[in-house]
Amino acid sequence: MRNIILFITAVFILVSCQNENNNLNITGSVTGISSGKIYLQKYDNKMFFVIDSADIQEGEFKFSKNVVVPEIYGLTLDTLKQTYLLFVDENPVSVQLDSTRYYRNTVVTGSEIQDLYLDFMKNQRNIEISDFIKSNPASLVSAYAFYRYYSYQLTPSEIEANLKLLDPSLSGTPYVKLLEKLPKTLETVEIGAKALDFTAANTSGEELRFSDHLGDGYVLLDFWAAWCGPCRRENPNIVRVYNKYKDKGFDIFAVSLDEDADRWKEAIEKDDLDWTNVSDLKFWNSEPAALYGVRAIPFNILFDKEGTIIAKNLKGDDLDRKLGELLN
Repeated sequence: MRNIILFITAVFILVSCQNENNNLNITGSVTGISSGKIYLQKYDNKMFFVIDSADIQEGEFKFSKNVVVPEIYGLTLDTLKQTYLLFVDENPVSVQLDSTRYYRNTVVTGSEIQDLYLDFMKNQRNIEISDFIKSNPASLVSAYAFYRYYSYQLTPSEIEANLKLLDPSLSGTPYVKLLEKLPKTLETVEIGAKALDFTAANTSGEELRFSDHLGDGYVLLDFWAAWCGPCRRENPNIVRVYNKYKDKGFDIFAVSLDEDADRWKEAIEKDDLDWTNVSDLKFWNSEPAALYGVRAIPFNILFDKEGTIIAKNLKGDDLDRKLGELLN
């Protein structure tokens, strides 16, 4: 009997510790709003997914939920608009949510990792990721910053070197897991590598194979999205270059990272993207984007007639100059 009691006590303690370690407690207020709904979201691969909601009563709200911590979550008043990024651990957090200006003046207390994240964002332009990781090797902020703001700028060897600086406690996070796979992916799409094939649907729902568009001339594989401001600003330049070289052996195969088909089609028409457009409508879970290691858009890859990569990420006049060299 004594052994049974000890076993039950041990299980109770273990469960209690697990609940404590995974309990998210957020209390807050919303400026300028006395009632309505606020949504708690989970951050996953640059996307947010609603996991809970709470009523705003007299301008105040509360969340108490068993979730994975430390981790990144989000608060929003409208799931179709901006989300406030929130780093939390097992400690209670207080949030004064600014309902205007994209939550810009929001104040969070009780989360040291949120404080570190905000400090990083203020000084990001002056930060070397390796130095930041060395100063904060076990912080979730280091893993996130590396994954979100630096991975697309680094070579495979640089990614591997920075991964070694992270504390092993972060190895199970989705950010480190993705970073661990990224070097091999990037090595398969370096200049000189052959095209990786895929299929995706066009605006009419017809499945198109990328390899069927290679072999007749130079092809630009262009990754973009209707929701991406920099992509939309770059589109006029691509249109200009396309019209200049389309009759000289140049074509474009565009892959959108959209999830709203209507918005995608509207952007194609509005921006005059008169070339092959496809999308699996999976946002950042886009399979072609994952295949080519795309971590930021706009991004493009130029292939020659043999389907070999000869240039990457040509922006502005660089694309015009490169095609001029090849086709003139």
